[in-house]
Amino acid sequence: MPSVIDQIEAKYLKSAVVDVRSGDTVRVHQKIREGNKERVQIFQGLVIHTVKKGGHLSRINVRRISSGVGVEKSFLLHSPLVVQIEVTKRSKVRRNYLSYMRERTGKAARLTGVEFDRRAVNDVRDEAAEAEEAKLKEQVAAEASAKAAEKAAAEAELDAKAEAVKASHEEKE
Repeated sequence: MPSVIDQIEAKYLKSAVVDVRSGDTVRVHQKIREGNKERVQIFQGLVIHTVKKGGHLSRINVRRISSGVGVEKSFLLHSPLVVQIEVTKRSKVRRNYLSYMRERTGKAARLTGVEFDRRAVNDVRDEAAEAEEAKLKEQVAAEASAKAAEKAAAEAELDAKAEAVKASHEEKE
């Protein structure tokens, strides 16, 4: 019998997650919220560490070189802010934690590529998330149409007032 904690954690698990391993080059699509705007930012780099692959706390550390400076980001795989993870290259490594890659730059940082079926690895569909996203889009569209209808009604009312004022001015003349 699953414990209460396991039941609560199971609610927040994504139904399908991409199989990411250390040594993979990935593109992580992450939601960024700035004020009231929301956009998707892509972070591409090498997975240098995977942590707790089975659970809801499964996480990957991704490293890239940006303007000559090494940047590492940690992503929770089951986070709602992580929209998509694409594996672009799979490399042959014999460790889980590639800490030695921090000291390497240029050609020394290359890893031997391994052939893999890119479509099979990256084709992960989460029907529940897609349905929720479609529902949110419909809700936003309904709100936008309601707002447009409200604006049109207000504009029609203003036009009617303008016509009434114009008619009263013509009568005075």
